[in-house]
Amino acid sequence: MRLTLAAGLAALAIAGCAPMEGPATGADAAMAPTLFVAAKRGNTLSKVDLATGKEVLRLPSCTNPHELATAPDGQHVALACYGGTSVDIFRTDSLDKVASIDLGANARPHGIVWHANGDIYATAEGRKSVFWIKAPLSETRALFESATGKEGSHMLAVSPDGRTAWTTDLGSRTVTRVDLVTRRAPLSVTVGEEPEGISLSPDGKTLWVSARGSNQAFALDPQTMEVRATVATGRFPLRIAVRPQGDVAVTSDLQDGSLSVIDTATAKVIRTIAVSGPAEAQTRFQVTILWSDDGRRIYVAETASDTVAEVDYASGKVLRRLPGGEGGDGMAILP
Repeated sequence: MRLTLAAGLAALAIAGCAPMEGPATGADAAMAPTLFVAAKRGNTLSKVDLATGKEVLRLPSCTNPHELATAPDGQHVALACYGGTSVDIFRTDSLDKVASIDLGANARPHGIVWHANGDIYATAEGRKSVFWIKAPLSETRALFESATGKEGSHMLAVSPDGRTAWTTDLGSRTVTRVDLVTRRAPLSVTVGEEPEGISLSPDGKTLWVSARGSNQAFALDPQTMEVRATVATGRFPLRIAVRPQGDVAVTSDLQDGSLSVIDTATAKVIRTIAVSGPAEAQTRFQVTILWSDDGRRIYVAETASDTVAEVDYASGKVLRRLPGGEGGDGMAILP
């Protein structure tokens, strides 16, 4: 991720580890899922048991790993190797690498989705494109590349039917719709300053985008790309994630060390959740956010302190801080 804040760059060099609070107990522990974390400074992939809050496995991955996605069957996790050209696939039980799918020269894959249809979709920022990887673990694997034509096609969302993808294009200040099946020309619209975060509502009817340079979130029509609503958020909203229930979208506001909670029906901020607060924002440097499947927890990658904050959505309290490797950023969860 390219950063425009000098303070942010300085913060990335800081590596401290906050103490963890007690593990989940009772029914919560029995149902607790597994968290996977890609550490972009340490070049590792970690596995964290959320029942105990302990990192149970950490292995080398690839250079500057970023976004992660778990397979629909839960047996594999895919990693975008931003410092190289491949999407690498690992077993979720052992973290053994089982495949490395090369996307070509200068690919720099970043955003990644492992779709319910079994296929993988990934941005190739260096190639200004999106890749559709069909049957990624089979002998009949096939790759299809669709151009965005935009600078910095970074993050990615994919429609429920797998026919359409959307990217945020940091360098071009645009959001682009890519028709993966019809292959018609992509449609791009200017959205704020430095749009980066992107998330599609569960019903596929609203595309949410956060623009870190203008401190705004936007609700777009996914097909016409018309901006339906503009929302003022906290400062430097790097990412946005819609709750699985679809009722709210949350932005990760790096400079404030907080989360802005947006009611998706009214397109208004209804509350702010303090994760670290402004005083600690640059020593934590929160980036990626991830919801638990039941919508009860939000996981916030704190890249500078090598931690992941586990936040209770209902109360807004940070329950504990989990280990995330050196520069933990990309996250995926296994129910």
